[in-house]
Amino acid sequence: MSYSLPLTRSEAIVRHLREEIVSGRLAPGTVVKDAELAERLGVSITPVREAIAQLAAEGLIDLSRNRTRRVTDVSQQNALELTDVMGVLACAGVEWGVPHLTTDDLATLRLRLEEMRAGLRAGDIRAAAAAGTGFTTIMISASGNRELKAHVELVVTRMRRLLVLTPESHYWRPWTDGYAEVLAHLERGDQRAAIARYRQIYAEARAELEAAPANTRWSGSPG
Repeated sequence: MSYSLPLTRSEAIVRHLREEIVSGRLAPGTVVKDAELAERLGVSITPVREAIAQLAAEGLIDLSRNRTRRVTDVSQQNALELTDVMGVLACAGVEWGVPHLTTDDLATLRLRLEEMRAGLRAGDIRAAAAAGTGFTTIMISASGNRELKAHVELVVTRMRRLLVLTPESHYWRPWTDGYAEVLAHLERGDQRAAIARYRQIYAEARAELEAAPANTRWSGSPG
């Protein structure tokens, strides 16, 4: 039997603020103030400062020279770099994980795909992004490589944020079409085609981002 250690106060605040940032509730550029956060969350300033430092290390909060803390902006260059890194890590994980997918895993992939589509139809971008990143996570987790999973989790979190901040349908098309085709290949037992199609998603997503105006900074309109 395994046990989970309870979160420390700092860890709980990190989780809470991370979700607010990733979900778009704290928009890019939002000033983050220790005292205001501590009052809102009903905690002391020390764990709030520790949480902000952790989120800064994750690239979700910027610390400026004048000590102002802001939720990190997302520029076209940021988005392209993130997509490239996510592509390298996720494609490796999917290549290792696909041979170990079970029938139950395929059913869960189908569920996540339907949840993503339903979220987009309803205009619930947060739900769609969570389901979309969940689709990839299932395949990577099947690899059993804990080191890779630990590294991917950080990038997946930031990728989910990017998806939330890009509600326009053309940015989502590589993911919705790609995931559907990946799953179709997996259900036919063609693992090689599934992996190749998954790699193609990142090329298509990158092309959509490159087509955006160079000065684009996404703030999103989360559902």
